[in-house]
Amino acid sequence: MNYDTKIEMMGDDVMEATGNPLAEGFDQDRGSSRKIWIIALAAVAAIIGIWFLLHSGGAGEGADTAADQIPVVTVVAPGKTTVAGQIHATGTLAARRAMPVGSVGEGGEVRSVRVEPGDWVEKGQVLAVVDRSVQSQQQASQAAQVSVAQADARLAQANLDRALKLVDRGFISTADVDRLTATRDAAAARVKVAQATLRQLQAQAARLNIVAPEAGLVLTRDVEPGQVVGGGSGVLFRLAKGGQMELLAELSEDDLSSISVGVPARVTPVGSGKSFTGQVWQISPVIDQATRQGTARIALSYNPALRPGGFASAVIDSGTVVAPMLPESAIQNDAKGSFVYVVDAKGVAHRTPVKTGLVTANGIAITSGLTGKEKVVLRAGGFLNDGDKVKPKLVTEDK
Repeated sequence: MNYDTKIEMMGDDVMEATGNPLAEGFDQDRGSSRKIWIIALAAVAAIIGIWFLLHSGGAGEGADTAADQIPVVTVVAPGKTTVAGQIHATGTLAARRAMPVGSVGEGGEVRSVRVEPGDWVEKGQVLAVVDRSVQSQQQASQAAQVSVAQADARLAQANLDRALKLVDRGFISTADVDRLTATRDAAAARVKVAQATLRQLQAQAARLNIVAPEAGLVLTRDVEPGQVVGGGSGVLFRLAKGGQMELLAELSEDDLSSISVGVPARVTPVGSGKSFTGQVWQISPVIDQATRQGTARIALSYNPALRPGGFASAVIDSGTVVAPMLPESAIQNDAKGSFVYVVDAKGVAHRTPVKTGLVTANGIAITSGLTGKEKVVLRAGGFLNDGDKVKPKLVTEDK
């Protein structure tokens, strides 16, 4: 064995003893690469799993979000209701037949006033007494003239009777009889004239007193004792004929067209908890151009609580209609008129034009546009547009 061979053998032994570092490094590199690939594949698998998880969950969440964005609205099927129409109005109380009373005679000084406002008087009752001393003297003088005329008439009649007895004897001519007959007739005529004059004076004196032309309630008194009155003194008393009152209710043109003469009404004066039943007895044929309103006159029986000039409210019956009823919140208005939103079977809201009628405490009657079977949006109409998708929640009545 030479030296080289020994060295080689020694080298092989050494390598066997110590191991091959190159081979060991190569094995280590192969193991690291394998681990990296395994980690990379695991990461890719994890990413793919997460991607599928996110996309599948996101789709469901998106669907839920889209569903959650559809608004829920309360709807009602109103049906049809028999509605008793009522019109609410206000106005002023007044005497239905106000009767102004003044002096109709020659006038004079007022001696006494016998009534006060609020008194009830009968037809012909004296309201005020006017001094008649001058008229009394005139009546006495004329009564004496009547007596003188009657005496002259009796004398003329006696002369005529004597003349008629003498005609047959020839002492008096027919012409004398005719003259005496004329004298008798003239005397009788003067009696009638004197009596007529006396009655005239008596009538004038009677007209001095101020009397009630009809039974009724005294509303005002504008005369005092000592006051001088005459034909130009104006109104001294004002009466309500029969005590009847009325309410002058101011109504719009539409309300006036929906009532008629004879419909009942309930009137409540301001400050009074009591209502009085009356009826419309006259509807104004004229509309005020400034206010676009007319007057309905409601007749009321006499009651001390009804004071002319006072303010009162009235509820007037205006007949009945059969129509769907909706609350005010369900009805929208714009330049095109009144409308509601109706939800169809697919949950789509549609704008539906309607016409409104009677307004009551329970709602507004719909005279046209609805049959009563539709599902009408109750409150959210102001936030909807035609064609919006909604979730209807049906209720039997508006709570």
